Amino acid sequence: MFFLAFLSGWILMNLFYRKERIETRSLDSLFIYTVLGTIIGARFGHILFYNLIFFKNHCMEAFFPVWENPKEGYEFIGYRGLSSHGAAIGLIISNWLYSKRIIKKPFLWISDRICIPITLGGVFVRIGNFFNYEIVGKPTDLPWAVKFIKMDREYGKLVPRHPTQLYESLADLCIFFILLLIFHNKKQYLGYITGLFFILLWSVRFIIEFVKEPQGREILHISILNTGQLLSIPFIILGFFIMGLEKICQYYEHYKRTIIL
Repeated sequence: MFFLAFLSGWILMNLFYRKERIETRSLDSLFIYTVLGTIIGARFGHILFYNLIFFKNHCMEAFFPVWENPKEGYEFIGYRGLSSHGAAIGLIISNWLYSKRIIKKPFLWISDRICIPITLGGVFVRIGNFFNYEIVGKPTDLPWAVKFIKMDREYGKLVPRHPTQLYESLADLCIFFILLLIFHNKKQYLGYITGLFFILLWSVRFIIEFVKEPQGREILHISILNTGQLLSIPFIILGFFIMGLEKICQYYEHYKRTIIL
């Protein structure tokens, strides 16, 4: 599913670049920056936000896709534990570097475009979580509830649960089409799509967290809000700030001209 996410992202960005007559050779660098930013950010985010105590004593598992088996030593298992909040931070950093070093355009220019395939990638990733019994929901008797077979070992009993992975996948798909339509409208200002992306994506995450089981050893918890919700709030605020940045700049320029006159 990660492969499909990155492949669909490369195809969409290729279409965007060709339509805007931008040299597509720079997409190779964008692909590398995006993959590294996503994986490294997601891994470190999971360690920092959800399982810091465990990885203090298991440094090897923190940096490499292995697991320590007491009987057989280390075995390859892939990366189990990736945080979407960490991935978002990693993507912000990697795409800022790409905008400065490679494409030579404003960061918000590249982010307005890349957040569209990122949302589509989220659709695939959440389907992968569904297949892997990851990020499961709380028990429910709704008709579309799902029994996750492996959960009887982790939570002590097998009961129907909210398929929260599919909730997020469907929400991401809707957000993808909304952003794509706005992008083709061509009337939006720089940063508008990026701001809307942050607001919609993390608002959905905030709401769905109410029906999710806790993820790992959460270090942040205030009243009814869990780690995922508390980490989503800054991204939502950032989205509103980015959407209003153009207006703030226009007001500043108008104010500066008024003072000069």
